[in-house]
Amino acid sequence: MSGRTPTPAPGASSSRVLICDDQQLIRMGLRMVIDSQPDLTVVGEAADGDAAIASVAALEPDLVLMDVRMPGLDGLAATEHLCAQPDGPQILVVTTFDLDEYAYAALRAGASGFLVKDAPAEEILVTVRAVLRGEVMVAPSLTRRLVERFVLQAPASAAAQHNRLTALTEREREVLALVAKGLANGEIADRLFVGETTVKTHLGRVLTKLGLRDRIHAVIFAYESGLIRVGD
Repeated sequence: MSGRTPTPAPGASSSRVLICDDQQLIRMGLRMVIDSQPDLTVVGEAADGDAAIASVAALEPDLVLMDVRMPGLDGLAATEHLCAQPDGPQILVVTTFDLDEYAYAALRAGASGFLVKDAPAEEILVTVRAVLRGEVMVAPSLTRRLVERFVLQAPASAAAQHNRLTALTEREREVLALVAKGLANGEIADRLFVGETTVKTHLGRVLTKLGLRDRIHAVIFAYESGLIRVGD
């Protein structure tokens, strides 16, 4: 899944953002931050997951800022639904705590990152624009912490996931393991005595061979397959 529109060039139409949160004050604050930018426009608001799904269908936003804990259909269920759509928007989870089981589940469902609700405006805008460019906005070390905390609750079959590792070369497994341990590309390059471009190439092949969406899902797979274990 990818967003419809990257951050536009000067003169181009602005990227469309939908805000979904059950707290009106949070929605107002996010709207003020987003609408203050010439390249971003809030096209609508929703107070629960059902309203978010309906608004996405009606408004076709490029990005949804999605709260996870809401009455009725929560943000996790809404994220799973929207990420299953072939031409759906990017999802950026907005949560109260950085280590949140709902945030982990939303990332596993296909969200492209998450924001903590009290993040400063500058951080919000950097994250929003990065996700609109197709980037994943979760620090490698934080991805590892999230996965280690919640991976034991994951329903996937470890044996079935482990069998998929046979598609990878030894070097690709090595790169995947280092990604799962929280190393950035530059750190992996130093560890393996190769160029950073080579690391990116290997990681790209890992994602393609395993049918994974992004770096976050590569980390999740590494733990679920048993390639890396909690505490490694």
